[in-house]
Amino acid sequence: MISIARRNIWLAGAGACALGLTQLAAPAAQATDYNVGPMQITAPWARATPKGATAGAAYMTITNTGKTPDKVSCVSSDASAQCQIHTMVMNNGVMQMRPVEGGLEIKPGETVTLKPGGLHVMLVNLKHPLEQGSTVKTTLKFDGAGTVDVDYPVAAIGAAAPGVPVGGGTMQMQGPSGGMQMNKP
Repeated sequence: MISIARRNIWLAGAGACALGLTQLAAPAAQATDYNVGPMQITAPWARATPKGATAGAAYMTITNTGKTPDKVSCVSSDASAQCQIHTMVMNNGVMQMRPVEGGLEIKPGETVTLKPGGLHVMLVNLKHPLEQGSTVKTTLKFDGAGTVDVDYPVAAIGAAAPGVPVGGGTMQMQGPSGGMQMNKP
């Protein structure tokens, strides 16, 4: 009798772990692709944030199918007081984020992927936590192509980029004290 009870407890625990891993690995709701002039935006997504976080991040891929370079900037977001396109660089062993001044240039024929650990849309001074299953709307402005509103489906905290296996490298953002941690496989 005791072995059956232990087996049932183990199976319940294993099932809960499997469900948790499935939710972590599950992509956000299907993202919509966007076109503005020759600029194509695909696979937009964001990560959920813990309660008390003051910043969040959103990601996407942008392709310039045109014949001239264009620059993109984040103008506004419904989830934050300010949004910016940031780059991440290592400086003396410390990962630092910096706004891309004057907009992110995308050359003709170039595809740029904004992803965890690299370029990203930084949502500064969040109005509320980003919750899995919701969406974040931003307005992006291209110098030449114009303006477009983009909806970013919010995936789980720590979710991998769509198409990247779990554990494929993540950027975790801490609460109000700031702090950031890079995890590489």
